[in-house]
Amino acid sequence: MNLFPVPPPQPPVAAEEVAPKYRYWRTRQLYSTFIGYAVYYFVRKNLSCAMPLMEKDLGIGKAQLGGFLTAHGVIYGLSKFLNGMVADRSNARTFMAFGLFCSALVNLAFGFSSGALALGIFWMLNGWFQGIGFPPCARILSHWFAPQERGVKWGIWNTSHQVGGAVILWLGGWLGQHYGWRAVFYVPALFSIVISLFLLERLRDTPRSLGLPEVEVFINGQAPPSNDEPAPPEQDDDFAKRLRQRVFGNPFVWAICFGNFFVYVVRYVFFDWWPTFLTQERHFELSQATQLTSYFELAGLVGSLLAGFLSDRWLNGKRNPVCLFYLLGTLGVILFYRQMPVLGYWQEAAAVAAVGFFIYGPQFLVGVMVTDIAGKEAAASAIGLTGFFGYLSGVLSGYGLGKMVDLYGWGVSFQLTIACTIGALICFALCGRKV
Repeated sequence: MNLFPVPPPQPPVAAEEVAPKYRYWRTRQLYSTFIGYAVYYFVRKNLSCAMPLMEKDLGIGKAQLGGFLTAHGVIYGLSKFLNGMVADRSNARTFMAFGLFCSALVNLAFGFSSGALALGIFWMLNGWFQGIGFPPCARILSHWFAPQERGVKWGIWNTSHQVGGAVILWLGGWLGQHYGWRAVFYVPALFSIVISLFLLERLRDTPRSLGLPEVEVFINGQAPPSNDEPAPPEQDDDFAKRLRQRVFGNPFVWAICFGNFFVYVVRYVFFDWWPTFLTQERHFELSQATQLTSYFELAGLVGSLLAGFLSDRWLNGKRNPVCLFYLLGTLGVILFYRQMPVLGYWQEAAAVAAVGFFIYGPQFLVGVMVTDIAGKEAAASAIGLTGFFGYLSGVLSGYGLGKMVDLYGWGVSFQLTIACTIGALICFALCGRKV
């Protein structure tokens, strides 16, 4: 039984009301999902801020902390994949609010815990509820914005990652330094409960649930192309067939999945471990280290917006050439960063920001590419599959890197990110000009 049933289509609104209603609801859907997903990061990436303090206060080593990241990442990826298939047939409004509310409760439980086993269990549970966050967003965005708009509009929405990540790095670092690591979980959790209620009030499901026509009819004045045609209710049994044809049986989707694995290793080595790297290896205070890491997110905001603009406006919807260009930039910056002498705060900030600018381009475009391939009726499922591979990367970027740093030192982090950037380049090159 579906706990979040899709609302039934409403009677069509009058023709003269379609344009103003569409403008209003598209804006409302975009800013509501933006705020909601940014706040999902408050109760997911706060662990990065707390890790240096937890290592000191609880005596938990890097391998164990990395184990938390790995377990969370794998569960998150699996949840994103499975809940992606659920989201394609669920009410995005209630589904997204439910996931954020449950994640907030788990964060409160995590903050009250001290034992490694309890902490690990709660963080794995958090991974499952966090996996509910993105699929409803994919459903909403793919139904409310036409394919030719996805580069720009999804690019705007995608900056919620960076906004949420940057805010929690600043807030989490300040809370941890002044009030201890438990406050890093309590405060974001309470705020997330409020925002889950905001989502429930603001969001709606698809245009049909409000009596509006499909977005392609509104934008182009014509029926959706075949890949984006909505399946009528009596064809729900064909959902598995649709997934086989458009997602699981498509070699380009699989190439993107493996490329996303490597992109996420690079992304989370910097996001999850750099506050610890900067405090232990470069000897910055925790608040400075989290601020520096926030520049990775803020520069990524600019990079992802530019990637969407380039792919929509200059390359007529071709995403892959932009991915390859950005990955070459990522490789060059990491190679330079590895050899860069320790010069000070702003030099470190520039290097971290440059990596963020480049790596967030392909991170964002992955979702747009697979949506273009699979169509909006399977968008959440396709993105869920790529997300599963992305967060499976936690095996390397979490426990794997924690163990390697314990054994060989922080230099191995640069070697790992260089190798994974090359791996991503190969995977995306295999897609050619398909997307």
